[in-house]
This record gives sequence, C-alpha cells and structure tokens, in this order.
Amino acid sequence: MTKIALYRLLLIVIFSWSFSSSYTQVEVCKTCPIKTIKKGIKQAKPHQKVIVKAGVYKEHLIVIDKPLTLITNEKATIDGENKNDIIQVLADSVTIDGFKIIHVGTSYMSDFSAIRVDKSSNFTLQNLELREIFFGIYLAKSDHGVVKDNKVFGDAVHEHSSGNAIHLWYSNHVLIDNNLLVQSRDGIYLEFVDDCVISNNVSKDNIRYGLHFMFSNNDKYINNVFQNNGAGVAVMFSKNIEMKKNHFYKNWELLLMDCC
Repeated sequence: MTKIALYRLLLIVIFSWSFSSSYTQVEVCKTCPIKTIKKGIKQAKPHQKVIVKAGVYKEHLIVIDKPLTLITNEKATIDGENKNDIIQVLADSVTIDGFKIIHVGTSYMSDFSAIRVDKSSNFTLQNLELREIFFGIYLAKSDHGVVKDNKVFGDAVHEHSSGNAIHLWYSNHVLIDNNLLVQSRDGIYLEFVDDCVISNNVSKDNIRYGLHFMFSNNDKYINNVFQNNGAGVAVMFSKNIEMKKNHFYKNWELLLMDCC
C-alpha cells in the first residue's frame, strides 16, 4: 500500500470515529455549542448519552421525555434556584448519573423534588449528591428501577415543612441500595409499594422515620443502618415485610404495626 493510500485510510478511520462519537453522545459545557442541559436533552436522539462537563447549571424543570443517559464525570452541579422540580423523568430507560443537585423549590401544595420519575420503568439514578432539597428522589407509578450510591442531605427542621429523601408512591420492583439519607422528614417512604428491596443504606438524623412503609407488601429491608431518627422503622398496614441484618442506633423507637 502506498503512502497516499495509507493517508487516505487514516483519514477515513479518523472521520468514522469522529462521526460515531458525535452520533452516540451530546456534549454540554459552558464553551460548547450546547450550553444548557435542557438544550442537550432536546438535541439528543433516543438512547444517546448527554455528557455534562464541569460547571454550575442554573436550570429547573429539566424534562427527560426520551430514553437516554444524562451523565457527568466531573460532578457538574444543577442549581434549581428554589423554583420547582429540578429534573422530571417521563420516559422509560433513563439513567441519571453523577450530578450534584441543589436548591429544590419548597411548596405546601406540590411535592417539589430534585428528581421526579413519573410513570416510567427501567430507570437508574446513581452517584448523585442532593442538597438543600424539599423531596429528594420521588418515584410515582414507576417500576423496575434502581436507586443506588446516592447521598441525600436535607435540612428539615419541622415535619410539616419538610419532604422525604427517597419517596415511592405506587411503584414496584425497585432496588434502593447503598444510599446515605440525612435530615429529611423520612429517610425512605413507601406508599402502595410492592416487591422492593431496600439494602445497605444509612438513614440517619431524620425527623420522623428512617424507613416508613404504608400499605406496602412483599418488600425486603436488609443490612441497613438507622441512626438517630424519630423512629427507626415504621411498618403500617403492610404485609410480608422481610427484615434481616439491620442495625438500629439511638432511634426513639422501632414502630411495627401489622394490620389487615
């Protein structure tokens, strides 16, 4: 092969790699053509990655309405400026990975959340740090998901004016694993939630309960730590709850109410 042919082949390889890279991901940064997360999601095709570079992005009501991965490897911060939900997931097969999310709006009429997943399945929320929240992660009518390796720091003072770190409502088959949940109303709250596993979490300094079951059946909580909460675990109007290898330290009480 001549040098010219080799040069042409090299150009083809470089072009093909560049085209493939640009096709499978969208990049967001302060000096990029796409400067906001909302625009990055809008530009992305289904199943692409939206990669967010370092920086503070002052955005709220970021709607993910297609399957994709929203990821930062540089701990980008999303600042909701205390206005509303910050991220809303309205599609199946969404992953959110690596962000610091701060300043969720507060409302006594709406459960504003750092991340709200609504009527979605096969989602993953991981490696997130949530601070200054009302609700942290809120799952509504969403199934077959994973919530793992997150840190949620609330600033709750009174029960009536605070939300829960991880909140599930009518959501089934969810794994909640290895999260740190601090100073919310409840660390984890489940209402009409079945067939979920809560494992390896640390839930501490929460005003009401470290873990709270309401009308939820066939769930497991295994190898969690509940420390300095109003009560360690409340099981109310729920059946077939499996409890193994959990650790309770300095909670006011462990409340179990098995009802019909």
